[in-house]
Amino acid sequence: MDNDQSFFSTCGLDCGSSCLLKVKVKEGIVRQITTDDQPGPGLKACPRGLAQRNVLYAQDRLQTPLKRVGERGSGRFEPVSWEEALDHIARELQSVKDQYGPQSVFWLGHSGSSGLLHSTGRTGPGGRFFSIFGGHTAHWGNTSAEAAIFSSLMTFGSPYTKNSRDNFLYSKLIILWGWNPLVTRFGPDTIHYLVEAKKKGTRFFCVDPRLNQTAKLLDAQWIPIKPATDTAMLLAMAQVMIDEDLYDHEFVERHTVGFESFEEYIMGGEDNVPKTPAWAEKRTGVPADTIIRLARDYARQKPAALCTGWAAGRTAYGEQFHRAVSVLAALTGNIGIPGGFVSGGTDSMAMGSLRGLPRPKSPVTRVHVCDLYDLFMKGRSGGFPGDIKVLYITGCNLLNQWPNVNKGKEALRRPDLIVVHDLFMTPTARYADLVLPVTHFLEREDLGQPWTGGPYNLIMEKAAVPLGQVKSDLEIFSELASRMGISGFNEKTETEWLQDFTALSPGFAGYDRLKKEKVHHHTLEKPWVAFREEIEDPAGHPFKTPSGRIEIYSQKIAEMKNPLIPPLPKFIAPWEGPLDPLTKDYPFQLVSPHSRARVNSSLDNIARLKSLADDELWLNSEDAAQLGVKPGEEVRVFNGRGEMIRRVKVTDRIMTGVVSLDAGAWYHPDEQGVDQGGCVNVLTLDKKSPAGAFPCNSCLVQVSVRKEK
Repeated sequence: MDNDQSFFSTCGLDCGSSCLLKVKVKEGIVRQITTDDQPGPGLKACPRGLAQRNVLYAQDRLQTPLKRVGERGSGRFEPVSWEEALDHIARELQSVKDQYGPQSVFWLGHSGSSGLLHSTGRTGPGGRFFSIFGGHTAHWGNTSAEAAIFSSLMTFGSPYTKNSRDNFLYSKLIILWGWNPLVTRFGPDTIHYLVEAKKKGTRFFCVDPRLNQTAKLLDAQWIPIKPATDTAMLLAMAQVMIDEDLYDHEFVERHTVGFESFEEYIMGGEDNVPKTPAWAEKRTGVPADTIIRLARDYARQKPAALCTGWAAGRTAYGEQFHRAVSVLAALTGNIGIPGGFVSGGTDSMAMGSLRGLPRPKSPVTRVHVCDLYDLFMKGRSGGFPGDIKVLYITGCNLLNQWPNVNKGKEALRRPDLIVVHDLFMTPTARYADLVLPVTHFLEREDLGQPWTGGPYNLIMEKAAVPLGQVKSDLEIFSELASRMGISGFNEKTETEWLQDFTALSPGFAGYDRLKKEKVHHHTLEKPWVAFREEIEDPAGHPFKTPSGRIEIYSQKIAEMKNPLIPPLPKFIAPWEGPLDPLTKDYPFQLVSPHSRARVNSSLDNIARLKSLADDELWLNSEDAAQLGVKPGEEVRVFNGRGEMIRRVKVTDRIMTGVVSLDAGAWYHPDEQGVDQGGCVNVLTLDKKSPAGAFPCNSCLVQVSVRKEK
């Protein structure tokens, strides 16, 4: 490389925002990373993106293949050549396939690295390799948003429910329901437009167990609510709108089906229990008067945006939360109009499908993410289709990010071979037999688009010389394919693949254009409003549901005939919620928000970002006084699944009876197995919600002062 070069890229991490990174390189070394410096909303990166030089050149970055020489989990490895590592993997894959069948190979390709070509998920090289391999077992269940995806498809017939963020300038009222975009981003321009809406006089409310950072910034009125009870409050708001005749009759009659059945349930005709604010208060802890006022404000101050994050859906029966939110948006007529918001959806924009590496159809058995440990431990004897002999992991810190870590440790002892691709020795990689070092996104060429929607595409230029012996996932799978006699796996250069992808992906700028422009902004004649056409012209543009309308009563769900997945949104008391008998022993509800210093568990080992992390346990001052806990004191946090030691942050920004610990900190047990790292999943339960939600926020714990050893 020549001296003093400039490159453009975007984070290849599982954030979804795809902010702009400007990379300065000298003598092949990244010297500086900056971001969009234009005034206005722009594509400005957060500290996580700006710290990627520290990631790229971290001292603990893996640079050579490693082979386990100690017990699994011991962290004892020795270097091994690529030839030896890949030869061994190829032999084992072929042997297991021949002896036990392809279903005995489990490929866990997740979202740790994104990009059109180098995704570690289904559209990337791992998905192509294992499809050509002839089948395998894989996972299903989006750990972030499965409940929202389910709700969106059942209610609207589409996963694309995002409005462009300039729509907030039209909103008279905005409700942040478990939504904290100052941390989780949901697009680099989101906070800009929320702040501008505040300046224009928009009223803000925050419904959340915590007064989160975004709500604090916007001076929102905070309405504390018990975790996993949000659906009850939403239904009570609907009851107020129906009882006081505040709902939008014309919108409901023209654009929805099932209102009559919903009304009967809400008013108590179905079960003799009217879903009144008083009924909801007993379950949520939110005063009935507060529920009534918010319902009236949301119904009357149109257009209004009820903006939900995914955390409230990551609970037992979290699907009902997103379904109820969608119905409330319909009752108020805030769908398909500027300033409204399609709540309950996936917050993606219909920019066209992104087509990654082509792959043939092959038999794939899918097991829910919350059932994986049972699959590894029990196999056929547990009713699963096979015994897992090989576990192959790309882009996933499984042990850290899945519920019930202590059960996971036992489960990861069962496969005969575990292979992990990663940049670092994560808690999961410590349990591997072979760890293969992979390239950072700045060491390869790719294209990016925000998966939370957004009318732009970005180039991801190769800016840095790959360190040591690292290889891309595509290179690794190409070499495995060659060893296993799989022809036609990778016969093109990165550039040729990307040229083909953009030509085949509607809504994506052409490769040559992106190489020239670096960032391509799609021109919008007016703000993008989800379902604008369906609302303005229902005959010409029906919803892609069986009825062609917004389905308050879902026909597809009714056909499932599962009483725990009702066709109408209903409140079902969650396990490990405030009404669970377990509260006698474990009285605190634990929630685990995202950290501003991490992307899920990525970046927890980066000192520059670790200094920004808030990894203390949030505890209300009243609860702290009753427990005799002082600010900064160490406490035990435990339940029947595990135990950790944390320092306490005593604050009135969290409601009583609830504790909070940011997710993603790396698991670090002491000799007694007590976690010292702050990995929240030593406490969570690996039990899926009926429609597939990942219920990590349904978790009861006890807190006590740590006794001196």
